[in-house]
Amino acid sequence: MKPVYLDHAATTPLHPEVIQTMTKTLTETFGNPSSLHQFGRPAQGLLENARDELAKSIGAKPSELIFTSGGSEGDTMAIIKTAENYQHLGKHLITTQVEHSAVLKSFKYLETQGFEVTYLPVASTGELTVEQVNEALREDTILVSIMRTNNEVGTIFPIPEIGALLQTHQALFHTDAVQSFGLEEIDVNAWHVDLLSTAAHKINGPKGTGFLFIKEGTKITPLIHGGDQENKKRPGTENLANIMGYAKAASLLTPEKKKDNQRTYQAYREIILSTLSERAVAFDINGQAPQQSAHVLNLYLPGVQSEMLLMHLDLKGFAVSAGSACTAGNMAPSHVLIAMHGKDSAIVPSSIRISFGLGLSEEDVRDFAETLADTVLRMTQH
Repeated sequence: MKPVYLDHAATTPLHPEVIQTMTKTLTETFGNPSSLHQFGRPAQGLLENARDELAKSIGAKPSELIFTSGGSEGDTMAIIKTAENYQHLGKHLITTQVEHSAVLKSFKYLETQGFEVTYLPVASTGELTVEQVNEALREDTILVSIMRTNNEVGTIFPIPEIGALLQTHQALFHTDAVQSFGLEEIDVNAWHVDLLSTAAHKINGPKGTGFLFIKEGTKITPLIHGGDQENKKRPGTENLANIMGYAKAASLLTPEKKKDNQRTYQAYREIILSTLSERAVAFDINGQAPQQSAHVLNLYLPGVQSEMLLMHLDLKGFAVSAGSACTAGNMAPSHVLIAMHGKDSAIVPSSIRISFGLGLSEEDVRDFAETLADTVLRMTQH
């Protein structure tokens, strides 16, 4: 049986057209975009064309985008530098308990620097409300950072509504859009965000590349020090081939393609859930908020240790995960599931994350669903 990849929330395979674009760039345009000679000028032109295209995809101005090494750098820069630059207005920050580790660890660092952080809880459904944010706001709040789509359970948070709430408050608003860029339409103006971070490798682009949207007028100083690249905000020679690959990957995800993908992923979810039901496998879905992304399906399978289940599935050719790839290497308990259900809940060590993307077929998903049912039934029969 061919290997089947069902861990697209961790990373995605490169789209063939992205590989072609990157290869062409590496082969034909090796110049430094900052060089003024005949080798640098074409590189600069390609760089700015990519910036224009990616900015347009979120309704931003090209001057409001800087290229980064990915979501973690974008999150860290947005959070730490905003806090440092606006601390004269207050030292209170707001985030949630279920953010990506790049966000949570940035806030933990800021706590060591004298900032006070409110970590908003979520319901057992994974839901977060605008009212929770409103109740946590204080006069000295300077930053709110809340992800759009949770990477472990697929819950979608009400970012436009939270952004609207903050229009009458001094606090700046950052959203980690790593799991939503490329899956839904994003308009930074309609969302009322000041900062938004993304990563190329979540949309069939290359690893090690992303962008950070910084709304015009927002004060952000460099996280690293060096040259004047990226509007003097992110030093270092730009990785042109990766950036071109990112722009290509984004261009392939037209509004129609995004809608088609969502329909396909919803169908895949239903195949898995109906198969488990028909086979009388006990399960529950982690993450049942009013808004859910179809590309992530997190399942609680009573009586099954997720680590053992992952090993069995891997041996049969199916790749899934137990949570974020940033913590899965050591099988640490999911902080997202702990926030939803409590650290002593039986759900935490008995859940797996399945995520969909490029290269999957309905046949692959049906094979996986049957294998998952077979494996769980065998593991739970004594």
